Amino acid sequence: MEGETVKFDLWGYPVKTTSDDCIAAINSYYHQVLSFGRNRAIILQASINDEDCVLANILAAHFLSSSANPSSASSRLAAARAKLENSTSYEKAIFDSVACLIGADRNDEIVLDLHSKILKEFPRDLVSLKRAQLVCFYLGNPELSLQLVEQVLPQNQQESYIYGMLSFPLLELGRMDEAEKAARRGLEINKQDLWSQHNLCHVFQYECHYKEAVEFMEACSPTWSSCSSFMYTHNWWHVAICYLEGHAPFQKVLEVYDHYIWRELQRSDADRTEVYLNALGLMLRAYVRGHITCTEDRLKTLANCLTDQSTWHKEWLLDLLAVWALASSNEVSKAESLLKSMQSRVYTMSRKKQQSMQRGILLAESLYEYGRGNCQQVIELLGLDFDVNDCKMIGASDEQLEVFSEVWYTVLLDTGHFSKAIDEIERRVKKREGAPFFWRLLEKGYSIAGKEDACVVAKENAKALEAAYFEQTV
Repeated sequence: MEGETVKFDLWGYPVKTTSDDCIAAINSYYHQVLSFGRNRAIILQASINDEDCVLANILAAHFLSSSANPSSASSRLAAARAKLENSTSYEKAIFDSVACLIGADRNDEIVLDLHSKILKEFPRDLVSLKRAQLVCFYLGNPELSLQLVEQVLPQNQQESYIYGMLSFPLLELGRMDEAEKAARRGLEINKQDLWSQHNLCHVFQYECHYKEAVEFMEACSPTWSSCSSFMYTHNWWHVAICYLEGHAPFQKVLEVYDHYIWRELQRSDADRTEVYLNALGLMLRAYVRGHITCTEDRLKTLANCLTDQSTWHKEWLLDLLAVWALASSNEVSKAESLLKSMQSRVYTMSRKKQQSMQRGILLAESLYEYGRGNCQQVIELLGLDFDVNDCKMIGASDEQLEVFSEVWYTVLLDTGHFSKAIDEIERRVKKREGAPFFWRLLEKGYSIAGKEDACVVAKENAKALEAAYFEQTV
């Protein structure tokens, strides 16, 4: 391979191309991926600048595989394969891993094995790490995600974004002190590292430091203008959840929803499904807490958008939330259609994947019944031993999953299973004693059980917490 035909990317790894513009576009793409940028389509420019570059074409194929027209990825994949024999060993490794990732017969174990091999040989490639961590997220496997980032950390200790990638699996494993330390280290290197900002907010929320979380995130928010629809609305979702959890005036929650989540749809390059995902997550939280009347119109507007089947099957979590929204907004036939379509999708999976996703389908069926007000059917489906951590395969963080536990707690109370509900909520309060909503649930449970003294204590604790967090905004 002649030296003048090889250039080096951001990581210092060899890429066969004669085009400086191609390499520049690849490096820009790396930055967009790691910073959750809006312009990941820049990778298409790389393959235009050099139609024969294997790395440019395979990365373009990966980008297109999750676009509005995923079939367009095949031509870039074919272009990469056609020149594969004359590419560098680095490009061959990326090709193998991405081709397996976007293939019709995808096997996640093989995908992760290929990515692990890349990271052993090319440990500075943080975009390959990011791809691997995303697969781990959808498998509900934070242990492996952590192993992968720890594998390459020694070669990347001063790199921007590495500590945010370290922090998140630590969060998912409940190692909050370590997660906080990693996130703060990431922000020392790069104050605009959105993932480190996001992860530190997770820590604040878990510790029930809602006011601190809001102040921190709102101070960071000017750095979010160029990030993707998902990251922009998801960070604002966290802000709204902190207002909600901290018992701020509900108008504060609605202001975040209206001005920062829903308004994102006005941008010409907005990703609708990413906005809907965070909008739905907030609406369900508000619904569970009894804010039904003041969110009714917004929920109907959202549900009307979800009748468009082009929004279906982008994310399992989005489908689950959409089933509830449609069912609760009198779009029952659409909710049934979506649920049946989800069930059909599972049947096309491998037996192992089917077994895993059955818990996700059970949760979807429960949310359909919950949306229709059929609490007894929800309990019959979820049972008395429901554990939301068994549902990580739907692609949700612990914070996103929390709302499904809340649904279960409220349904247990509403169907007379107050002893079970009290036991579960008491365990939850031991972990997050600063959350007013759980104390309110305990108050209700103790009242039903006739435990008057405990009911008074729970009520007083709830009132004290509700008055504490956002008293300056009341």
